[in-house]
Amino acid sequence: MSDAYILGIESSCDETAAAIVRSGEQLISNVVASQIAAHQPYGGVVPELASREHLRAIVPVVRQALAEAKRTYDSVDAIAVTQGPGLAGALLVGISYAKALAFSLDKPLIAVNHLEGHIHAVLLEERQKGNHELHFPVLALVVSGGHTHLYLAAQNGDAWTYENIGHTRDDAAGEAFDKVAKLLALGYPGGPAIDRLSPHGDPTAVKFPAAQIKHRDRRGRNDNRLVDPHDDRPRFDFSYSGIKTAILRFVETHQMQASIESRRQALAAIKKPTLQDYLAQCDKLTLDLVASFQRGIIEDLVSKTLSAAESSGAATLFVTGGVAANQELRQTFEREGARQGLPVFFPSRPLSTDNAAMIAAAAYPKFLAKDFASMDFSAEAGMVLR
Repeated sequence: MSDAYILGIESSCDETAAAIVRSGEQLISNVVASQIAAHQPYGGVVPELASREHLRAIVPVVRQALAEAKRTYDSVDAIAVTQGPGLAGALLVGISYAKALAFSLDKPLIAVNHLEGHIHAVLLEERQKGNHELHFPVLALVVSGGHTHLYLAAQNGDAWTYENIGHTRDDAAGEAFDKVAKLLALGYPGGPAIDRLSPHGDPTAVKFPAAQIKHRDRRGRNDNRLVDPHDDRPRFDFSYSGIKTAILRFVETHQMQASIESRRQALAAIKKPTLQDYLAQCDKLTLDLVASFQRGIIEDLVSKTLSAAESSGAATLFVTGGVAANQELRQTFEREGARQGLPVFFPSRPLSTDNAAMIAAAAYPKFLAKDFASMDFSAEAGMVLR
């Protein structure tokens, strides 16, 4: 069929984004308005503030995406928008605007799962490189501030189906990065700060034992579906609340509170702190603690993901989501994946974090199947991927 230009809209958390993607494989434009400055004073995302920032940014962001793509509203073939998971109020901003556009332009409307979008970010870039050969089954690790999930993916024609074989029982990996960075006065978002500082510390200085999960999920559910108690298939779940608590105890027992408060005040006085500013305010103990924390998280993610790949017979591994931008994570997966003979693919760093290009790319199979959303669909904050 002829080329299809899809306008994607993403507003699930703290980035307002719009993009134009051609036929699921060529990125034409990609615009992201970050809210980091708005949430930085609070050390994390404030949902109501995020919703207001989306309302302020969504119209100019979509207009800029169209302008950069040299397209008009009338010249796009469909409008895709994130339905969930995410913050309900933030999602509703994008959905309401997408509905209004689709109705006024008489264009098809496509609802997309945010998690599937992260997976299609990898596909989009591989197809742009001309790589259309993909061996199944594909195991996808989606790891970000809100999600740490393992999905075994299969393909049925143009559509993909997903089976969740692992998820976090508590904090997501990215959430742990943010909380530890906040505790140590390293700013927000925490992941990039810890990634930059870790090479300056000793990652073996502090030992953090991996979380031992010895029972089925006590919530009795997997992706909001009842878990069959007779299902003996292995699970590869994660838990990061323990290492976060271990950091807190380390800070208390090593009396680091005074140095943390001093760092907080010093960095608050600098409008845009650089790496050198952070290093000047971090003693060796802090740098060693940060490096050891990052190493502990990464070793757990890599070991469980590769165990899941071996158990499931995965032929290909995708690692995607905001935490996939972490330099040590990428290097470790590439090294250990090569040892296991498993090809590992990542999105580029701009497409690792939340963006609308991944939403437009994930919408293309739905466009081909004419799987369009009705005008009465709504946000699903806890939406699952199947």
